[in-house]
Amino acid sequence: MFGIVRAPEAGWGSAATLLAIAGGLTLIGVFIALQASRRDPLMRLSILRTPNLAAANLAQLLLGAAWIPMWFFLNLYLQRVLGFGAFEGGAALLPMTIAIMVLMVVVAPRVMNRFGFKAPIVGGMLLLAAGMAVLSLVRADGSFPVDVLPASLIAAAGMALAFIPSLGTAISSAKPEEGGLAAGIVNTSYQVGSALGLAAMTAVATSQGADRIGDVASLAHGYSAAFLGAAGLAVVGALLAALLLHVKQPAGVKQDTEAREELPVAA
Repeated sequence: MFGIVRAPEAGWGSAATLLAIAGGLTLIGVFIALQASRRDPLMRLSILRTPNLAAANLAQLLLGAAWIPMWFFLNLYLQRVLGFGAFEGGAALLPMTIAIMVLMVVVAPRVMNRFGFKAPIVGGMLLLAAGMAVLSLVRADGSFPVDVLPASLIAAAGMALAFIPSLGTAISSAKPEEGGLAAGIVNTSYQVGSALGLAAMTAVATSQGADRIGDVASLAHGYSAAFLGAAGLAVVGALLAALLLHVKQPAGVKQDTEAREELPVAA
């Protein structure tokens, strides 16, 4: 991750970037080899074959890859293009933050109870993509009420709907005694996705003029490209979730059904 995050500044073909990435991949390979050869590994590799676990982790990875760049470049747009100060920029993000909190606590659990986990993951990521696609229309002479607020609330709704179901699916798919391991894996997936997405979208934005500090037209164009690229990542996440996640009857429902079937029929 260090190599990837530093690549836009140091250069993708520089020795520092290539050595850092190669070193990281080597260490990952050593870790996998050690876990595969030990009788009592820190991480049982076969856990990734658990139904829905790998798919939910992939959804979390792409969710982080889309969401974090959006948050990052939205801050830059507010301050460097619209001229907001640090405090004003932070305050401008409060509506989105409050919306996420309310939707995650109140709405997302009800949607999961009504539709299961797959539909909100897919729908949430598509909604996130839609919000970022609208954000990609930002203008050099834009305004917060028109260019930022509506799109950011749409994106926040998508994030809230997709995050809780994908996180819960990843953790609940594992055996109860491996819940901690599953939680560690999915948290890592989200963090890795966040760093990868931010590095990739930074490269996209820079190539489209986001490195021209002071030129608000170029900055807006570069940030627009990053929003659009992040929207693409969210769409890919929605498609993969739709293809790879398998809907299954919750254990509690199955046990309740079996219990009712065993009850004697009243005369």
